[in-house]
Amino acid sequence: MTASAGDGAELVRAIFAGAVEAGLRAESVRGASDAEIDAMAEDQRARAVPAAAREVLRLIGTTHGLWLPGSSLGVHAVRGEAKNHAAATANAQNAELSDVDGALVLAAHGGYTYHVVDGSDTDQDDPPVWLVTEDEPARVAWTSVSAWFKAITPDVERYRERLEIMRETGSDFLPPWAQDIVLGE
Repeated sequence: MTASAGDGAELVRAIFAGAVEAGLRAESVRGASDAEIDAMAEDQRARAVPAAAREVLRLIGTTHGLWLPGSSLGVHAVRGEAKNHAAATANAQNAELSDVDGALVLAAHGGYTYHVVDGSDTDQDDPPVWLVTEDEPARVAWTSVSAWFKAITPDVERYRERLEIMRETGSDFLPPWAQDIVLGE
């Protein structure tokens, strides 16, 4: 999925709508306000928030549900401390990011892996997303924020299949994520 200028937010909305259409409960996530997004960016000392990243946070920026479960994602979870760790990791490996100090960290996992928009790209609508991981070379892992969002979108069909099998076998236990999926009756 490639984006042209100005349509990153639209692509993000379409990806989200596709997940809901596939059976994700829209109310299983909660978005952030622009003020919350701006506060996160300020706390990270990010140069700006690209339109596509802002749209992701407007959709899932407070409660991210099945998007990257077990990782830090959102306006309250990815703050200045995560940025400091991501910057230290990038600087320790002499990563090829042009502007680590102005970068925006979108997600963090385990204190050693970060999904980052280079500070020099934050003025773009739908910029590339870097994967910065300790002891691995930093690299552009996703061609755009919208491509990153698509890549981290939960496989709702797989979740539905698992729930249907549990229901068919009479399982008394349903995992916590079951409440986030709509099953056909």
